[in-house]
Parts: sequence; structure tokens; C-alpha cells
Amino acid sequence: MLLLYVIGFVAGMIAGISPCILPVLPVVLVAGATVPTPDDTTEDGVEDSPDATATRTRPPVGTRGSRSYRAYAVVGGLVVSFSIVTLVGSSLLSAIGLPQDFLTDAGLVVLGIVAAGLIVPSLGHLLERPFARMAQRQPNGNAGGFVLGLGLGALFVPCAGPVLTAISVVSAHHRVGFGAVVLTVDFALGASVPLLVFALAGQRVAERVAAFRSRAVLARQIGGVVLLTMTLLIAFNVTDGLQRVVPGYTTALQNHLEGGSYAKRQLAALTGAKKSGKLGTCAPGLSTLEECGAAPNFTGISSWLNTPGDRPLSLASLKGKVVLVDFWTYSCINCQRSLPHVESWYSRYHDEGFEVVGVHTPEFAFEHVVSNVTLAADQLGVDYPIAVDNGYKTWDAYQNNSWPAEYLIDATGQVRHAGIGEGDYGGTESLIRTLLVDANPKVKLPPSTDVPDKTPTGGLTPESYLGYQYGLPNFDGPSISENQPALYTFPSTLPPDALAFAGTWTVGAEKISSGPGGRLELAFTARHVYLVLGGNGTVKTTVGTRTQTLAVSGIPRLYTLVSSPNIETATLVIDFSPGVDAYDFTFG
Repeated sequence: MLLLYVIGFVAGMIAGISPCILPVLPVVLVAGATVPTPDDTTEDGVEDSPDATATRTRPPVGTRGSRSYRAYAVVGGLVVSFSIVTLVGSSLLSAIGLPQDFLTDAGLVVLGIVAAGLIVPSLGHLLERPFARMAQRQPNGNAGGFVLGLGLGALFVPCAGPVLTAISVVSAHHRVGFGAVVLTVDFALGASVPLLVFALAGQRVAERVAAFRSRAVLARQIGGVVLLTMTLLIAFNVTDGLQRVVPGYTTALQNHLEGGSYAKRQLAALTGAKKSGKLGTCAPGLSTLEECGAAPNFTGISSWLNTPGDRPLSLASLKGKVVLVDFWTYSCINCQRSLPHVESWYSRYHDEGFEVVGVHTPEFAFEHVVSNVTLAADQLGVDYPIAVDNGYKTWDAYQNNSWPAEYLIDATGQVRHAGIGEGDYGGTESLIRTLLVDANPKVKLPPSTDVPDKTPTGGLTPESYLGYQYGLPNFDGPSISENQPALYTFPSTLPPDALAFAGTWTVGAEKISSGPGGRLELAFTARHVYLVLGGNGTVKTTVGTRTQTLAVSGIPRLYTLVSSPNIETATLVIDFSPGVDAYDFTFG
């Protein structure tokens, strides 16, 4: 678990520089500035004259004796607040009978009060005075900064990756243990590192301006206006558009860090997630239709939106239609980027027998509030049916573990495709069209949609374990035959970061073993490609015109298959002699 905590901390640092935190950066920058203290104003809050200042004996702001640690206090409050809100916020509010968006509203009120204190110096001094009395010393803004951080933490909504998703799932199922607490604090501390840099920058500017008393009050008032403006923009969800427009420049890095097999296994153990049945073997992201068993019905739905009379739907009532079940939550930027594609499919194919059900499973406490979901759905243009899954019952029924995630159901009620995360919208639409034709061979489908794909690209291919117990998420081909020899063929094209088999292979829990004609194809982006190999025999690798043959013998170990001077995007083809075992691809 120690390595998972390290991953959690680094994942938090990545979240702290992601587009999702852009709306709070001006708040953090202003929050680092010190509020008016008695060094800058008289007891009634009026600025001293130069002569009066000359006779004062208190040291100026920023010197020994009145050192401001406000930036650290702000970020410390954010860490405490975010951790509590994320882990137990929803349960706590339910236990004491408060609305689920109470903490969000409280955070906005705190920011508004602090903004008013910066705009009106006398009010700022008044707000700081109670903390000074408790500490029996002059106010320096540190305690008030901690309170501001508490308010900011209730509003902090970083981009959801596997780590934050696992924390949310643990919280929703009331299984908060020591490991979940440590992982949450690790993530929050990681996210606080870049935010602290901004807060310290704000504090540094404030201390420099404080040297010019004629400008100090004006500078704080400007900061107060900025803080108040951002508070209002956050309150009315105006900043959501900014997050959608800015490219997800950290997504590839986040996926590479958190999407590895080790992290997936540890996070699954933390959440208690256990894949079972046909649905559990459904490999996400395949370009062909699968047979994943009967689709679970909608379970434990607290509210329905966008249905006639807001009445519930059932899969039985939708039989005969092709259905896309889309798991989302409205503050998730990854979900927001995928929504235009889902909305366009619904608009284009609804009259041809296609239905979408958006299962809104909340990540944060404020997302439990149905009125918030209704408002966000209206702002985002979601007009297809929405099932509010506040208790994670339908999420559990589908054995889901990600936002966004989609499950494509055919006209007979069978799950035929699973997709995790953003991207491959053209592939999903192609499968939708195939199922619509299967359901009604006489249907005349309109042209395909043409919505720009804003999925972030870049980064290295993620680590890929080859045994079936890891799910083979990158495998592109027909369903896997477990623990028995089976014949496979390469697909006509291979998506990025995907792999495929040809010839005879035996797919075991931890490894694949080659038989006659065993070949493997991998589309990768990296400088170096490594593969853990065992058994006895040879492997021949081909990348473009480059080939090499490696002898494999002895205990399983790491072999270097590709080594290039620069990162390249290419296809690797490996020819195996019978009797060679392959375990795990890694990339550098």
C-alpha cells in the first residue's frame, strides 16, 4: 500500500495543475495576501498617517515578530476541509439533517465574507479580532487564512482520476478505513503543493505592497473585488465553460500514473470492487461487439429527470431499442467533454430506436442535490433521461468504477460493449449504428455525427498486463478463452495503445503462453518497450524496417524489445516460437 500512497500524492500534484483547478487559482492567489492588521490601520480601521507610522514600535508586516504564514494556513485549511468533505461530507450532512449542498454554500459564504473584509479594511480587522483574542496576540491573518482555506476546500473540485474515484466510492459505501483516510490526505497534500506556490506568490506580493502604505489598502481592495468576482462566478457555475474549453493537458499524465495495473489492483482492493459474471469479463474499449450478458436493471434510483412526468424507466420498457447507459457526474470535466458526443447520438438516432439513460452517480456531496443536477443538466444541454443514482446501487449493479463510462445494450437487453473514459467516439457510434441495423434491418440511418473529439492526447502507452485476471483492457479482438489454447487473428486496424493476438495462445491468469504461429501486435507510443518473458524459445520483433531476434530462457525477466533515441508512435509485431510466456508490457 505504501506505493499506492505515493501514487496518490503524485496524482494530487497532477490534479493541482490540471484545468479543473483554474477557477480557484485567482482565489488562492488573493487568499495568500494578508488582511489588514493593526500595523496598517488604527484600532478603528483607518490607515495611519506617515507621522503616526513613524512613532509606532510594532515591526512591519513580514518581519520577525509578526511573520505571516497566511499562505500555509490557507492551504492547510483547504487540505483539512477537502479531505473531510470528500470522505464523510455526504454522510455527515445526512446524519445531522442538513442539505447536501450546505458545505458548498458555506464555502461560498466564507469566501464572500473574506472578500468583503479585503474591500472594507475595518471589517477585515473586525473579522480577524476574535482569532487574536483566542491566541492572546496581535492578529496576523493566519487564523483567518485557515478559515478561508476551510471554505475553499468545500469548493475544490479536481479532475476525477482513478484515485479520486476510488476515494469517492469508498465514501459512498461508508467503508472509510485507515487506508482510505491516508490516501485522501495524500491526494489533498499533493494537490496543495502547486496551490501553495500560488498562495505564497500572493503573500509575497502583498508583503511588498505593504511597504507602500498609500497603496496597501487599495491593493487589498482590488484583491477583494477579484475574490468576490470569482466567488460569484463559481456560485453560478460560470467557470465550468472555462474548464471545457482549456485542453486536458494533464490527462495523459494522469492516466499513465493512475492507470497502471498495480494502481488498479490496489484501488480495487480499497473499494472492495469485485468483477464477476459475464459483465465482469466485458473488456472495455473493444472495437467489436461482445457478449457481456443481460444488462442489469436500474436499481436504487432516487429521482428521474427528463422522462414523462419524471416517472421511472426500466430496461423491460426499453426492450426493442438500442440503449446507451452512460455513467456521469456533472462536475466531472471528463464527463463534460464527452457529453456533446452522447447528446449528438441521442439527437441523431433517437427516432431510429436509440435511447440514452444518463446515470448520474455523484462524486461529491453537492452532486447529491437533485436541483443541482437539474440545473447542471439544463446548462449542459442534457435532454435525455437521467437516473439519479445517489446510493451507487446501479453503479454497483454494472460493476462500474469510472466517470465517464458507457454500456451499450442491444434490442434484446444484452450488454454488447463497455467503454471507460473519454475518446473513441467514432468507434462507439459505429457500434450503435450496427446494433440499430441488427434491431431493424430496414432502418435507414442518417449520416454519422461530426462532433470534434477534444480528448487529450499524448504521453506514453500505459503499462499492460497480459493475464486475464487484469482484465486485458488494451486487448483488441474477440473474447478471450481462459486457460485453454485458442486461435486468434489480428484485426484490420489497431487503435492507439491497443494490442492483439494472432495464432494459437493460451491466456492464463497472469500470463499468455504461445502456441503454433503465436504473434502479438502492439500499437505504442514510447522510446523504450519492455516485456517480461519466460519459458524457452525465441521472439522476433519488427518495428517498421527494424527487426531483432531474442533468445528467451530461464526464469521470467524483463527484455528490451524497442529502444529509440526519441519517443515514437509505431506498431510493434512480435513473432513467438511455441513455449514462450509473456507477462507484462512496460514503457519508457
